[in-house]
Amino acid sequence: MNSKNFFHKNLKVSLIIFPVYLFFISIYNPVFAHHPFGMGESSTLTSWQGFISGIGHPLLGPDHLLFILAISLIGLRFPKKWILPLLGFGLIGSAIAQILSLPEFMIPYAEALVSLSLVLESLIILGYLPSSLLLPMISLHGYLIGGAIVGAEQSPLLSYFLGIFIGQGSLLLIVLYLSEHIGKILKNKNLVSGILIGIGAAFSWVALID
Repeated sequence: MNSKNFFHKNLKVSLIIFPVYLFFISIYNPVFAHHPFGMGESSTLTSWQGFISGIGHPLLGPDHLLFILAISLIGLRFPKKWILPLLGFGLIGSAIAQILSLPEFMIPYAEALVSLSLVLESLIILGYLPSSLLLPMISLHGYLIGGAIVGAEQSPLLSYFLGIFIGQGSLLLIVLYLSEHIGKILKNKNLVSGILIGIGAAFSWVALID
Protein backbone atom coordinates (compact mmCIF):
# COMPACT_ATOMS: atom_id res chain seq x y z
CA MET A 1 0.00 0.00 0.00
CA ASN A 2 1.49 3.34 -1.01
CA SER A 3 1.52 6.35 1.31
CA LYS A 4 -1.32 8.11 -0.53
CA ASN A 5 -3.69 5.14 -0.18
CA PHE A 6 -2.66 4.71 3.44
CA PHE A 7 -3.37 8.38 4.12
CA HIS A 8 -6.83 8.32 2.56
CA LYS A 9 -7.77 5.01 4.16
CA ASN A 10 -6.93 6.30 7.63
CA LEU A 11 -8.68 9.58 6.87
CA LYS A 12 -11.93 7.70 6.20
CA VAL A 13 -11.59 5.91 9.53
CA SER A 14 -10.95 9.22 11.30
CA LEU A 15 -14.02 10.83 9.70
CA ILE A 16 -16.12 7.96 11.07
CA ILE A 17 -14.79 7.82 14.64
CA PHE A 18 -14.29 11.57 15.13
CA PRO A 19 -17.98 12.56 15.57
CA VAL A 20 -18.68 9.36 17.52
CA TYR A 21 -16.11 9.91 20.25
CA LEU A 22 -16.74 13.67 20.30
CA PHE A 23 -20.41 12.98 21.05
CA PHE A 24 -19.50 10.28 23.56
CA ILE A 25 -17.21 12.45 25.66
CA SER A 26 -19.78 15.26 25.65
CA ILE A 27 -22.42 13.03 27.31
CA TYR A 28 -20.08 10.93 29.43
CA ASN A 29 -19.46 13.55 32.12
CA PRO A 30 -20.09 17.32 32.05
CA VAL A 31 -16.85 18.00 33.90
CA PHE A 32 -14.80 16.25 31.24
CA ALA A 33 -16.73 17.93 28.43
CA HIS A 34 -16.48 21.51 29.64
CA HIS A 35 -13.20 21.84 31.52
CA PRO A 36 -10.35 21.64 28.99
CA PHE A 37 -7.42 22.23 31.36
CA GLY A 38 -8.58 20.46 34.49
CA MET A 39 -10.35 17.24 35.40
CA GLY A 40 -10.36 16.93 39.15
CA GLU A 41 -7.77 14.95 41.08
CA SER A 42 -5.47 13.13 38.65
CA SER A 43 -4.55 10.61 41.34
CA THR A 44 -8.14 9.31 41.47
CA LEU A 45 -8.60 8.73 37.74
CA THR A 46 -9.32 5.27 36.39
CA SER A 47 -7.78 4.00 33.17
CA TRP A 48 -11.07 4.53 31.35
CA GLN A 49 -11.38 8.11 32.60
CA GLY A 50 -7.79 8.77 31.61
CA PHE A 51 -8.49 7.49 28.09
CA ILE A 52 -11.65 9.61 27.67
CA SER A 53 -9.88 12.68 29.02
CA GLY A 54 -6.95 12.13 26.68
CA ILE A 55 -9.31 12.13 23.73
CA GLY A 56 -11.19 15.16 25.00
CA HIS A 57 -8.36 17.51 25.91
CA PRO A 58 -7.00 18.15 22.37
CA LEU A 59 -10.55 18.75 21.14
CA LEU A 60 -12.14 20.82 23.89
CA GLY A 61 -9.48 23.43 24.59
CA PRO A 62 -10.64 26.26 22.27
CA ASP A 63 -7.19 27.76 21.67
CA HIS A 64 -5.62 24.38 20.97
CA LEU A 65 -8.49 23.31 18.73
CA LEU A 66 -8.22 26.55 16.74
CA PHE A 67 -4.47 26.06 16.48
CA ILE A 68 -4.93 22.58 14.99
CA LEU A 69 -7.71 23.66 12.62
CA ALA A 70 -5.73 26.67 11.38
CA ILE A 71 -2.94 24.35 10.20
CA SER A 72 -5.19 23.67 7.20
CA LEU A 73 -4.75 27.30 6.14
CA ILE A 74 -0.96 27.25 5.98
CA GLY A 75 -0.66 25.48 2.64
CA LEU A 76 1.98 22.91 3.57
CA ARG A 77 3.70 21.43 0.51
CA PHE A 78 3.42 17.80 1.64
CA PRO A 79 0.62 17.77 4.25
CA LYS A 80 0.56 14.04 4.99
CA LYS A 81 4.26 14.07 5.86
CA TRP A 82 3.50 16.43 8.73
CA ILE A 83 1.15 14.07 10.61
CA LEU A 84 3.74 12.05 12.53
CA PRO A 85 6.07 15.01 13.35
CA LEU A 86 3.18 17.12 14.65
CA LEU A 87 1.70 14.24 16.62
CA GLY A 88 5.11 13.20 17.94
CA PHE A 89 6.15 16.69 19.08
CA GLY A 90 2.81 17.14 20.81
CA LEU A 91 3.22 13.87 22.72
CA ILE A 92 6.82 14.76 23.61
CA GLY A 93 5.56 17.99 25.15
CA SER A 94 2.99 16.06 27.18
CA ALA A 95 5.68 13.62 28.33
CA ILE A 96 7.97 16.45 29.44
CA ALA A 97 5.13 17.78 31.61
CA GLN A 98 5.27 14.54 33.61
CA ILE A 99 8.94 15.16 34.44
CA LEU A 100 9.03 18.96 34.70
CA SER A 101 5.64 20.06 36.00
CA LEU A 102 4.68 23.70 35.87
CA PRO A 103 4.31 25.62 39.17
CA GLU A 104 0.70 26.59 39.73
CA PHE A 105 1.39 30.33 39.70
CA MET A 106 2.85 30.03 36.17
CA ILE A 107 -0.15 28.24 34.63
CA PRO A 108 -1.95 31.47 33.53
CA TYR A 109 1.23 32.64 31.78
CA ALA A 110 1.61 29.27 30.06
CA GLU A 111 -2.01 29.39 28.88
CA ALA A 112 -1.47 32.94 27.62
CA LEU A 113 1.62 31.77 25.71
CA VAL A 114 -0.35 28.92 24.15
CA SER A 115 -3.02 31.39 23.05
CA LEU A 116 -0.37 33.69 21.60
CA SER A 117 0.75 30.78 19.41
CA LEU A 118 -2.34 31.60 17.32
CA VAL A 119 -0.71 34.93 16.53
CA LEU A 120 2.51 33.21 15.43
CA GLU A 121 0.51 30.71 13.41
CA SER A 122 -1.19 33.60 11.62
CA LEU A 123 2.23 34.94 10.64
CA ILE A 124 3.08 31.49 9.28
CA ILE A 125 -0.13 31.52 7.24
CA LEU A 126 0.86 34.91 5.81
CA GLY A 127 4.35 33.68 4.99
CA TYR A 128 6.28 35.81 7.46
CA LEU A 129 7.48 32.85 9.56
CA PRO A 130 8.60 29.33 8.57
CA SER A 131 6.25 26.35 8.87
CA SER A 132 8.85 24.51 10.98
CA LEU A 133 7.80 26.67 13.96
CA LEU A 134 4.65 24.55 14.14
CA LEU A 135 6.66 21.77 15.81
CA PRO A 136 7.86 23.62 18.93
CA MET A 137 4.48 25.35 19.18
CA ILE A 138 2.51 22.10 19.19
CA SER A 139 5.00 20.76 21.72
CA LEU A 140 4.10 23.71 23.96
CA HIS A 141 0.43 22.88 23.51
CA GLY A 142 1.20 19.26 24.36
CA TYR A 143 3.03 20.34 27.51
CA LEU A 144 -0.02 22.13 28.84
CA ILE A 145 -2.33 19.27 27.86
CA GLY A 146 -0.01 16.80 29.59
CA GLY A 147 0.01 18.93 32.72
CA ALA A 148 -3.61 17.98 33.34
CA ILE A 149 -2.64 14.38 34.15
CA VAL A 150 0.38 15.04 36.40
CA GLY A 151 0.15 12.87 39.52
CA ALA A 152 -1.87 10.06 37.94
CA GLU A 153 -1.02 6.40 38.35
CA GLN A 154 0.80 4.62 35.54
CA SER A 155 -2.26 2.87 34.04
CA PRO A 156 -4.50 5.97 33.64
CA LEU A 157 -1.44 7.94 32.50
CA LEU A 158 -0.78 5.50 29.66
CA SER A 159 -4.50 5.47 28.81
CA TYR A 160 -4.48 9.27 28.72
CA PHE A 161 -1.59 9.29 26.24
CA LEU A 162 -3.37 6.70 24.11
CA GLY A 163 -6.45 8.92 24.10
CA ILE A 164 -4.36 11.93 23.00
CA PHE A 165 -2.77 9.82 20.26
CA ILE A 166 -6.19 8.79 18.89
CA GLY A 167 -7.96 12.12 19.35
CA GLN A 168 -5.24 14.42 18.09
CA GLY A 169 -4.10 11.97 15.41
CA SER A 170 -7.60 11.76 13.93
CA LEU A 171 -7.99 15.52 14.03
CA LEU A 172 -4.64 16.05 12.32
CA LEU A 173 -5.54 13.56 9.58
CA ILE A 174 -8.69 15.51 8.80
CA VAL A 175 -7.04 18.93 9.01
CA LEU A 176 -4.03 18.02 6.86
CA TYR A 177 -6.30 16.44 4.26
CA LEU A 178 -8.36 19.64 4.13
CA SER A 179 -5.20 21.71 3.75
CA GLU A 180 -4.75 20.27 0.25
CA HIS A 181 -8.06 21.83 -0.80
CA ILE A 182 -8.65 24.91 1.34
CA GLY A 183 -5.71 26.79 -0.17
CA LYS A 184 -7.37 26.58 -3.58
CA ILE A 185 -10.63 28.15 -2.45
CA LEU A 186 -9.51 30.55 0.27
CA LYS A 187 -9.10 33.97 -1.31
CA ASN A 188 -8.43 36.23 1.67
CA LYS A 189 -5.83 34.83 4.05
CA ASN A 190 -5.24 38.30 5.46
CA LEU A 191 -8.77 38.46 6.87
CA VAL A 192 -8.62 34.97 8.38
CA SER A 193 -5.17 35.64 9.85
CA GLY A 194 -6.39 38.91 11.33
CA ILE A 195 -9.27 37.10 13.01
CA LEU A 196 -6.89 34.49 14.46
CA ILE A 197 -4.58 37.22 15.76
CA GLY A 198 -7.52 38.90 17.47
CA ILE A 199 -8.73 35.65 19.01
CA GLY A 200 -5.24 34.69 20.19
CA ALA A 201 -4.69 38.11 21.78
CA ALA A 202 -8.10 37.99 23.46
CA PHE A 203 -7.53 34.48 24.84
CA SER A 204 -4.13 35.55 26.18
CA TRP A 205 -5.59 38.58 27.91
CA VAL A 206 -8.35 36.51 29.52
CA ALA A 207 -5.82 33.90 30.71
CA LEU A 208 -3.76 36.61 32.43
CA ILE A 209 -6.59 38.50 34.13
CA ASP A 210 -8.89 35.58 34.99
